[in-house]
Amino acid sequence: MRNLIFFLVIFSLPGCSYFEEKEDVTKTWDADRLYAEAKGNLDAGNYAGAVDFYQRLEARYPFGNHAQQALLDLSYGYFKSEQHDASIASCNRFIKLYPQNLHVDYAYYLRGLAYFNKGKASVHRFIPNEILDESKRDPGSAFRSFQNFSDLIKKFPESEYIEDAEKRMRHLRNNLAENEVHIANYYMRRGAFIAAANRARYVIENYDRTPVVPEALILMAKAYRVLEMEDLANDALRILKLNYPNHPGIYQIEELEIK
Repeated sequence: MRNLIFFLVIFSLPGCSYFEEKEDVTKTWDADRLYAEAKGNLDAGNYAGAVDFYQRLEARYPFGNHAQQALLDLSYGYFKSEQHDASIASCNRFIKLYPQNLHVDYAYYLRGLAYFNKGKASVHRFIPNEILDESKRDPGSAFRSFQNFSDLIKKFPESEYIEDAEKRMRHLRNNLAENEVHIANYYMRRGAFIAAANRARYVIENYDRTPVVPEALILMAKAYRVLEMEDLANDALRILKLNYPNHPGIYQIEELEIK
């Protein structure tokens, strides 16, 4: 009991160093110095340090000379630190506050990148690829990434980021289509044949020329055949034969033909 009282007294003494917060050495810095430190850390790849300095700069000098570039740099620092939600929020602020900025196209592009990489922790590089099949993840972030890149292309057709955005959109479109096929297969396994057919038809109508279109046609034909909707099954089979005449799935469907 006596020892407990002793420690309580020690910790309550004025000026005691126990639990005392570290002094903020930047409290007297002006905006120029904060920006220089932030930019220096960013260029050196110390993204956590850069984010810290940019946050201080934004909090103390929200309308200073460096405000616009600092907010854009902060968005990038968040992205490189894998704080994707923070990067998205920061890009949103930049787009809302500075729609006429010469680099606002980069904010759209970076926001698309943040959605593109959202949910990918660095530890994932050590996990087998089949576990990390992107098409089997929640498609929400992929769809929003696709929308952001699409907005970039529509609003800024001369942007230097268009080429990369288009490549990523093709990748995302393929993944979104494959995700729909995964869902259709799930419905087939559960015996929900109408739902499976609808998912497969959605792929054909919205993701034409993606690699999974043949599989979608096969699923649709199989589902309709099980449902004894022969006209629709035959339409799907006809399209499959016309566009993919040597596809092995043709024979799978024909074997299901109702005698």
